[in-house]
Amino acid sequence: MYPILKAEKLADKIYLMEVKAPRVAKSCQPGEFVIVKIDEAGERIPLTICDYNREEGTITIVFQTVGASSEKMSHLQAGDSFHDFVGPLGNPSEFVKEDLEVLKNKKYLFVAGGVGTAPVYPQVKWLKEHGIDADVIVGAKTKDLLILEKEMEAVAGNLYVTTDDGSYVRKGMVTDVIKDLVQNQGKKYDVCVAIGPMIMMKFVCLLTKELEIPTIVSLNPIMVDGTGMCGACRVTVGGEVKFACVDGPEFDGHAVNFDEAMKRQQMYKTAEGRAILKLQEGDTHHGGCGHCSDN
Repeated sequence: MYPILKAEKLADKIYLMEVKAPRVAKSCQPGEFVIVKIDEAGERIPLTICDYNREEGTITIVFQTVGASSEKMSHLQAGDSFHDFVGPLGNPSEFVKEDLEVLKNKKYLFVAGGVGTAPVYPQVKWLKEHGIDADVIVGAKTKDLLILEKEMEAVAGNLYVTTDDGSYVRKGMVTDVIKDLVQNQGKKYDVCVAIGPMIMMKFVCLLTKELEIPTIVSLNPIMVDGTGMCGACRVTVGGEVKFACVDGPEFDGHAVNFDEAMKRQQMYKTAEGRAILKLQEGDTHHGGCGHCSDN
């Protein structure tokens, strides 16, 4: 069992938990994720790692309630436990493997949308710990849905906050801020990392391609099973079939077919849609989700 040391509601339907998981905390890196189960019969839920403390042996996760399992998980409190807490899974962020001196000469721009702020935070924190300041844009629909602002402010070189409705700091989309920084303020970036809703990442990538800024995206929002078996996170990257959970979750954003991924994501939610995808994709579909065999 993996005890929950802290449980906090950050915003409407968004929760943070700190979990005692020493083996995961010992080896995890920014960009990786875990799979949790509330009990023996519970659904396996993949969640990106928001923070970790190797000395204390803890992992921090942030999640949004989207279904029955995550809703049930939101009612857990400090003192409760997860039955399973497996990780780290996936691949670390690319910069973790880069030569530190080379990395120090690069200027990073991070773009976080909504709950995407959670997986952006450990990446920016890692860079800060290694003497590298990165600019960070955090976007939310409203002020009430903004999360981890103080934490992000503590590790970002410059933090730019924007809300869709203008209820906090400035009004506009994250793409508006990118344009302002690059076109009006003359900032230059070597790499952009965008994590958030699929539609946000799509439009960020359309803009950064135009601005000629290489961009990395994390496709953790489309994972279901987290092991490459169910096929939910199948995506086409540079004309090749990839699976976010085992090949990613980070990919070259300019090579991702976002339209196909979003359409497939919607189809995968229904039994009829899964049957159609299984028929269309044949052997490359991956049918270990437990649903496809019913169709």
